[in-house]
Amino acid sequence: MLASLAKSLFGSANDRYVAKLGKIVETINAFEPTISAMTDDELRGQTGLFRQRLADGAKLDDLLPEAFATVREAASRTLGQRHYDVQMIGGIALHRGEIAEMRTGEGKTLVATLATYLNALPGKGVHVVTVNDYLAKRDAEWMGQVYRFLGLSVGVIVPNLSDVERRAAYQADITYATNNELGFDYLRDNMKFSREQMVQRPFNHAIVDEVDSILIDEARTPLIISGPTDDKSELYMGVDAIVKQFEEPDYEKDEKQKSIVLTEDGTEKAERMLEAAGLLEGTNLYDIANTQVVHHLNQALKANKMFKRDIDYIVKDGKVVIIDEFTGRMMDGRRWSDGLHQAVEAKEGVQIEPENQTLASITFQNYFRMYPKLSGMTGTAATEAPEFFDIYRMNVVTIPTNVPVQRIDEDDEFYKNITDKFAAIAKEIKARQEKGQPVLVGTVSIEKSEMLSEYLEQEGIRHSVLNARFHESEAHIVAQAGRLGAVTIATNMAGRGTDIKLGGNLEFRMEDELKDMPEGPERDALLARMKAEIEAERQQVLAAGGLFVLGTERHESRRIDNQLRGRSGRQGDPGLSRFYLSLDDDLLRIFGPQTAFARLMNKNLEDGEAIVSPWISKAIETAQKKVEARNYDIRKQVVEFDDVMNDQRKVIYEQRAEIMDADNVSDVVEDFRAETIRGLVFASCPEATYPEQWDIERLKESLEEVLDLQPPVESWLQEDAVDQDMLVERIQLMSDERMAAKTEGVEPDRWIQVEKNVLIQNLDHHWKEHLATLDALRQVIHLRSYAQKKPIDEYKQEAFMLFERLLIAIREDVTRMLMRVQVQFEEPVPMPAGFALPEFVTHHIDPLSGDDNSADFDAGGALLSNLPPMQVVRPEMPESADGETVVAPASRNAPCPCGSGRKYKHCHGQAG
Repeated sequence: MLASLAKSLFGSANDRYVAKLGKIVETINAFEPTISAMTDDELRGQTGLFRQRLADGAKLDDLLPEAFATVREAASRTLGQRHYDVQMIGGIALHRGEIAEMRTGEGKTLVATLATYLNALPGKGVHVVTVNDYLAKRDAEWMGQVYRFLGLSVGVIVPNLSDVERRAAYQADITYATNNELGFDYLRDNMKFSREQMVQRPFNHAIVDEVDSILIDEARTPLIISGPTDDKSELYMGVDAIVKQFEEPDYEKDEKQKSIVLTEDGTEKAERMLEAAGLLEGTNLYDIANTQVVHHLNQALKANKMFKRDIDYIVKDGKVVIIDEFTGRMMDGRRWSDGLHQAVEAKEGVQIEPENQTLASITFQNYFRMYPKLSGMTGTAATEAPEFFDIYRMNVVTIPTNVPVQRIDEDDEFYKNITDKFAAIAKEIKARQEKGQPVLVGTVSIEKSEMLSEYLEQEGIRHSVLNARFHESEAHIVAQAGRLGAVTIATNMAGRGTDIKLGGNLEFRMEDELKDMPEGPERDALLARMKAEIEAERQQVLAAGGLFVLGTERHESRRIDNQLRGRSGRQGDPGLSRFYLSLDDDLLRIFGPQTAFARLMNKNLEDGEAIVSPWISKAIETAQKKVEARNYDIRKQVVEFDDVMNDQRKVIYEQRAEIMDADNVSDVVEDFRAETIRGLVFASCPEATYPEQWDIERLKESLEEVLDLQPPVESWLQEDAVDQDMLVERIQLMSDERMAAKTEGVEPDRWIQVEKNVLIQNLDHHWKEHLATLDALRQVIHLRSYAQKKPIDEYKQEAFMLFERLLIAIREDVTRMLMRVQVQFEEPVPMPAGFALPEFVTHHIDPLSGDDNSADFDAGGALLSNLPPMQVVRPEMPESADGETVVAPASRNAPCPCGSGRKYKHCHGQAG
């Protein structure tokens, strides 16, 4: 009560903040007479003057009023559009790293030019992020007229560009791109072997269009680049053979949940059998080193004991084909994820296809938080304001409309069932079309759009259905949705990027009807006639009541409903919006207060009758809030888990960058060697123990395996005052002498290149394996909740332990390779005809459903191009007495027969 009174007297916090920004707009307007009097050349020269002032110590805030006035004048001259004062307020909010919530039709695309120009002046680059490739190209060309007029360069990133083209686009002052392209370029850059191959430069400022769609809706699904894994057929078959020996007392299964777990006896049995097969490290199945083995064991269990042939899948032409549990149809080309499909292939004895493994991944939350300044704009953000602040530290500023909104938002109409609802909708649309009022119909799914389209066809109602696969043709349909009697069915109106103007859109009509007509009197006459037609039609539509927005169902998020409503009533036009609901709607069925609704409907409603009740509308809004809170929790969980990986990702990527930038990495290599030696000595000779307690045999074996050294440890132990530090010092001296002898006669620059490549290749190899282990850990960590432990805390703890192991493994492998490797420098060999690079696939994967929400790209060329002309050669496999090469051992964990001292899987058993 008191809060409402205070708000009515003093205005909301948002109102007061907007009024404060209005003072800055007055200063901008004061520059207008001076700026508008300038010639084109003088106006263009402003950019050079601003940059000089920045070089002299001025801040961007000092330049803001004059720079905004300059952009306003440039837009007026190039586009014929002058920024309104409220658009200036939106531009200030964007410059301050905030979200400008502006209603549909208020010109967000034009607003972005203000902050984009100002923040591009320092020359560090500004990224303008759009929801699809069509809008990126369109806006770069359309708004690019303003930037180029003022002397700034503009680039655009779209699929299928070469690295050279991408690098040039990122070097521009302003770069337009989609969120997916930006994220994948970042990941690909951090998989390259030199700075020269990278396309992006350090981040500066990003302005995100449709910020709620990109940073909220799409943020549930991380970006993933994957590639083929090492061949694990032997592992799958080995684990499958063990699982086939399990009996019912060894496991417990829940057929309803399709889950299966080992019993205590089953776990002991598995440990004994895996150890005997050489697949287990140590004796404990649930040791952290065996995370991947546990994962494969669980999948093999599920494949053998839960999935049934000819029910869940069939074997056809030597391949496992999934059967859809709902339709009974074969799903050719579909594969179960996380190694389950491979486990079923091992069970059936068919060829095991390699699985794709994550090579790099990042969430949109962590990607966009790397920008020092991040801002955004959308028509609907206020309902998600807490999430924007919690995750991105961005405030939402609601910008007033240029002209007061005239649209009427009517209460929802409720029907018993979907049949009654659709019949009422078709009747209403027909009546509106007959009087010439355009209707925009919003649906929640493509399936519902098609169903409604059939109803309208039966009624003989002319209409268009938007197809989201073709953004460009979609824009043309939306542009004409305001014409007399037009009926347009659309699924989710967010991010369409095109205004619905009453009477039709002149620009799009020109493109559709006058595109191929040459300049001349005939074209001018047609254009004049077209303008007159649009104005006449506009007056008819205004008389009919403006655009009628009809929602066929409430969306899970209030924001999506508001986006649909916002399409009507742009720039003070009259309009109307109404939603039609039924008990069959997903939102009501799943989240609504079912008993109260059902009782009310069945008691009071006849077939085909509707009810309008503010109480029910309030209940719907409560249900929507519940869903929004649930979806926020899901996104927050994704961020929490990725934050753990993100800290590790930063360390690895920074280490990579330092190696690439360093002139000499010998110090790093020497430190690795010293740490490795110290670790090996203290592993066999623990602190606070006497020499007679040391495991000398283990020490000698590890020194030979890793360093290829055979030091006289026994003779050293005969000396007085022997301790671990003395052993470390002497072994270090021996290793230094061995390395000096190895590099003698090798050009220093060539050897530095060898060290760099070994460092980066080992870093990448172990990071890839680490990601796979974290993926497997993530799949099972939720089970810890049964032990009253918080999964995220357990994940953090184990991920940290795994990362420590990762760093130790990298040090050891780099040391081992450089101490043992033979280096041969060769001239580059030309690629043979028909040679294919490995495929790397970029995904936008939903972590909950596993759905792949993106197109595939071939990143192989970017990763493997320009490799230096060198080879790191493994020791040759020895030959037996009869001249045959020694065969591989039965277990991949056994020592390699070549005598390298490494496990076979890490030496000659490596894929490729």
